[in-house]
Amino acid sequence: MKLPTNIRSQLTQLGELADENINLVESALLLASIERPGAAKKPYLRHLERIVEEVRAYIDSSSAKGDLTQIVEALRQIIAKRYGYKGADDAFEDSDSANLMRVIDRRNGIPVALGIIYIHAARTLGWFVSGLDFPARFLVRLENGGERIIIDPFGGGRVVTPKDMREIFKAVYGNQAEIKPAHYEDLDNRGILLRLQNNIKFRLIHAKRFEEALHTIETMLFFAPGEASLWREAGLLNARLDNVHESVAALEEYLRLNATDAARLRTSILLQELRGRLT
Repeated sequence: MKLPTNIRSQLTQLGELADENINLVESALLLASIERPGAAKKPYLRHLERIVEEVRAYIDSSSAKGDLTQIVEALRQIIAKRYGYKGADDAFEDSDSANLMRVIDRRNGIPVALGIIYIHAARTLGWFVSGLDFPARFLVRLENGGERIIIDPFGGGRVVTPKDMREIFKAVYGNQAEIKPAHYEDLDNRGILLRLQNNIKFRLIHAKRFEEALHTIETMLFFAPGEASLWREAGLLNARLDNVHESVAALEEYLRLNATDAARLRTSILLQELRGRLT
């Protein structure tokens, strides 16, 4: 699928921004518009503005406005309870579950898409919030006055304890797997958007829809051109699709960006083979 010129231009501009200047929710809506090019973003932005105002009103009516527990409860009451945002068992099998427009339409989606709504509301109201690089499920951490609380947007905004996180992790990776400190690290804005699109990419690869998966990777490269692993994935998929020139160009860019990866030797060998096919 060829990207419309205006969307391609906006994604390229997004790729040039410093991470702190990325508007997370507007960028997610831009990505959603790839599959829905005729859909207007304004109604979705107005809906998200209403959520923010209602969370604000909930806090203002509370006797403990600065209390982190009350902040978490405000987000849960408005986003999950009042508006009905939640995870669904079949979310990971449905491509629309990673499209923020469709998530807003249906009030359910994958964890990272739901998490973007929580993060947007909290940030707009000036609270310190971040998405966690937790592999089993996207989680959101809020901080205030030295206190931290982790919540699960997919689970209706419930508070997640370290024990809960271990259970979620082991349910996906097995009883022998252990959480590492890196799994508690914050994801930046670009990382959250990549995680959103990775869900689409993995689903397409699993379904052996390799050309569509390649288009998804190419879209990701517009807003994350420095992400070396994406260039390698683009190179491998292009090679599989017999796009030899494109594969060589992508793998050369991967090697230029990444001098230490363990896959470097294998990539160099593949590049030699591909270059041989060009002569």
